[in-house]
Amino acid sequence: MKILSRKLLHQLSFKQVSFFFLLYQLTHGFMLIGMNYQAIRRCTYSTGKVSDFGQPTSASHPQLMKEGEITPGIATKEYISRRKRLLELLPENSLAIIAAAPVKMMTDVVPYTFRQDADYLYLTGCQQPGGVAVLSHECGLCMFMPEPKPHDVVWQGQIAGVDAALEMFKAEEAYPVSKLDKILPNMIKRSSKLFHNKLTATPTYTDLETFQNAAHVGKVSDLSIFTHELRWVKSPSELKLMKESAAIACQALLQTMLHSKTYPHEGMLSAKVEYECRMRGAQRMAFNPVVGGGPNASVIHYSRNDQKIKDGDLVLMDVGCELHGYCSDLTRTWPPCGSFSSIQEELYDLILQTNKECIRLCRPGASIRQIHNYSVELLCKGLKEIGILKRDAFRLYHQLNPTSIGHYLGMDVHDSSMISYDCPLKPGVVITIEPGIYVPSSFDGSERYQGTGIRIEDEVLITETGCEVLTGSMPKEIKHIESLLNNYSYTKGMEAATV
Repeated sequence: MKILSRKLLHQLSFKQVSFFFLLYQLTHGFMLIGMNYQAIRRCTYSTGKVSDFGQPTSASHPQLMKEGEITPGIATKEYISRRKRLLELLPENSLAIIAAAPVKMMTDVVPYTFRQDADYLYLTGCQQPGGVAVLSHECGLCMFMPEPKPHDVVWQGQIAGVDAALEMFKAEEAYPVSKLDKILPNMIKRSSKLFHNKLTATPTYTDLETFQNAAHVGKVSDLSIFTHELRWVKSPSELKLMKESAAIACQALLQTMLHSKTYPHEGMLSAKVEYECRMRGAQRMAFNPVVGGGPNASVIHYSRNDQKIKDGDLVLMDVGCELHGYCSDLTRTWPPCGSFSSIQEELYDLILQTNKECIRLCRPGASIRQIHNYSVELLCKGLKEIGILKRDAFRLYHQLNPTSIGHYLGMDVHDSSMISYDCPLKPGVVITIEPGIYVPSSFDGSERYQGTGIRIEDEVLITETGCEVLTGSMPKEIKHIESLLNNYSYTKGMEAATV
């Protein structure tokens, strides 16, 4: 629609454009006035004080959450169901301990932006640090919550405490974290087996004598084997959020692609994609964007993003955002100048065909390992035909691509890492398909291919009948990319505006 509108505007006179612009302003102005009026009416009739639990609620953020949701898009009953399913997986008379993620400091007084541990968020819905959740067949969910000091509230605002644990997160029991050393030891003594999240283990409970005694006799195991199994298959609510996250990332990357012809700088493109994601509702990037121009694209997780992209070079952008706890992840490679060279096109087409063939294999019963092995066959064959690989092809191939064809995706970018890539895929599992080729400048081969990196990555949802590509709206065909860059980039728009 935007493309069609731009074409029509080019054909209109200045007066006609001015008239339509005025009409647009008036129409959308009245819409905004109406929206504000509705908001004012809601505020006018709201006489009760809204509780501040340190994170959004349906009362404090009605524009973001529905009544009955603990986090945007995920209802209270789903969190309760997750805990029930975890207890069904745990051995009888066992205890699960899950601590919130720690606050990480940039300097002595400046913290990094806090991101909650995925397991803790998945089971409680609490987006804040400082808590320890305990789950057992005997008591259900028991939460030990931080106690804010007046000084902390002044500087950082309210946080979720005992009241929030009971009212918002629906814990069966809740206590201040200062009482953990009095209550948890008895719970540990009554249990025959302990499980905990090793990644967020905190001295608050690991220093307890009862915990250390249990660990000494082999009673303590990693909880992730169970939580990752639960998180592996997504619920309809989770899939809705993942589709929205993927759509935001696609729209943001498309805008960045159109921006690249005018601003071929890695840092600017990184800033642009983050801006576009945040403006569309994402809370953060899922990881630091990879923006590799020219030979930097051959560095798989390149993150410096500080170079100008030379005319004629490709740029590889691997990006993803996080929307209410769910990540997206996609990669596209293109020439900001607007045209692939014949050498670039030859390599790109091999990666594109491999991407398409591997997506065709995505269905229930297949595994990431099977798809990966097929991708290696396709790429080895193609690289031999091109002439990049000649002797000892299999060994040399792994120098040019040491990565897997994909990974699981969800609350973490590399989600459910305890689930083997040999596991048969099920409906509701989301994976990535990301074939690539990374030819370093030092590669002992034809000079014309040196310093080239190409990756095409899509998100794929496994369905009952096959799969759905969640990032399918982001162009990847050569003719589509070149058409977009040469006809609809921001350069064209700015030239038109100056006529």
